Amino acid sequence: MFKTNLGEADRVIRLALAAMIIVFSVILGHPLIALVAIVPIVTAFAGVCPLYSVIGLHT
Repeated sequence: MFKTNLGEADRVIRLALAAMIIVFSVILGHPLIALVAIVPIVTAFAGVCPLYSVIGLHT
């Protein structure tokens, strides 16, 4: 459906961001904040960012 539009560096950054969000949610004691981390994790593993497709970016 979508063409891969994320490079390796972008994927690593997204996974690092997801890890930071999860740690932040644990520190604050609000596990629901960790649900936000699902978006960068899924896009990193899929290699596709729908927003990038709309904008026309390829990293």
